[in-house]
Amino acid sequence: MAETSTQTRTRRTAKLTAGRLYQNRWMLAAAILAVLAVDLFGAASAGFTAATIVALVLVALVAPRTPAARRLAEASARVERSPLDRLSGEKLAAAVAEPLIIFDRDGAVVHANEAADTAFGAMTPPLPLLLKFRAPEMQALIEAALSGEGTAQATDYVERVPFERVYRVTASAVGRGTGLFVLAFKDQSEARRIDRMRADFIANASHELRTPLASIAGFVETLRGPARNDPNARDQFLQIMQDQTGRMARLIDDLLSLSRLEMKPYLKPGVRVDLRQTVDAVIDSLAPLAAGSAVVVERDFAEGPLEVQGDRDELFQVFQNLLENACKYGRSGGRVVVSMKRSAEARQPEIEVTVRDFGPGIPDEHIPRVTERFYRVDVETSRAHKGTGLGLSIVKHILTRHGARLSIRSKQGEGSAFTVHLPAA
Repeated sequence: MAETSTQTRTRRTAKLTAGRLYQNRWMLAAAILAVLAVDLFGAASAGFTAATIVALVLVALVAPRTPAARRLAEASARVERSPLDRLSGEKLAAAVAEPLIIFDRDGAVVHANEAADTAFGAMTPPLPLLLKFRAPEMQALIEAALSGEGTAQATDYVERVPFERVYRVTASAVGRGTGLFVLAFKDQSEARRIDRMRADFIANASHELRTPLASIAGFVETLRGPARNDPNARDQFLQIMQDQTGRMARLIDDLLSLSRLEMKPYLKPGVRVDLRQTVDAVIDSLAPLAAGSAVVVERDFAEGPLEVQGDRDELFQVFQNLLENACKYGRSGGRVVVSMKRSAEARQPEIEVTVRDFGPGIPDEHIPRVTERFYRVDVETSRAHKGTGLGLSIVKHILTRHGARLSIRSKQGEGSAFTVHLPAA
């Protein structure tokens, strides 16, 4: 061991000596050339020349660093002291938008960022994590991290208070030998909601298409068999088949409309639309439906210009859906009132268009969901009126595209009011 230390010191000394000579190489070379020139012209003896050269080498070894060398050394020191060396773990945790918790070998909280405190309540050190998170999957994750089972561990965790949130949680060690660990939470709630909505949509669309297809297939089989020679049955079955194919066509048209709207939800329309003319056109187009439902449509429009920025065809579809629903489902009231006015209550000037019926109304528990795809308050009534369950969902998407919103007021036995709030032009 002593011999190894001696060798190390020797190598270090040799390296230092070579470095000093290299730093002062130009000064040393110039001095030696000067001495050799003096010796060449005979002005000095050989012994004096050799002694002078040795003295110059010694001076080069002990000479202070040049300004350039000092600047190089200072730059190296600055590189070694990077900004990350001065950055604390708390500042890093605070910069993370998702919940993040740092804990020690005892499973006690060392630090929790603001997002973690907001999501799970205040966690003052040294709160034991196993007492904070009692779900079995979280207990197993924390214990696996503390036992040092190799790489990072991950699990799914559902927080149900104050409302349900789904997180993907990862536990890992902080560096090597620090004795600290970190829990990182990534909110998966929106992604899960979209996946569930997509699955529900596919299931509902399949069901809506399967029902008329099964009906048509059954009638075809009957026409080819027992009713082959029965003209009355044939005419009746063909009418039902026509109705069912019409229902499928309407459903496919609505699905295509919804798909187009979802592909461009934030494309802002830029055409000025006269709402008075648009709503008048909708009322005129649905006059036969209103007459067939024994419903009288009344107008209550404010004076003055009622214009918005938007797409006329899409806004026509909005009011067509709302008025058609009012005539179909509020027919027992005998009348529908379409009103239009400027709102002075909103921060931004708005135009409110309300379609009100006086039918049976909508129960309170259904109102938040009536704009969901395929959601129906009464399935049998909706199918009897040839509804697809997509009309109000299309309305919502069109209004979102226009920067507008839909509000619904209803009371059982007194009817419903659907109000469209559009930014005024």
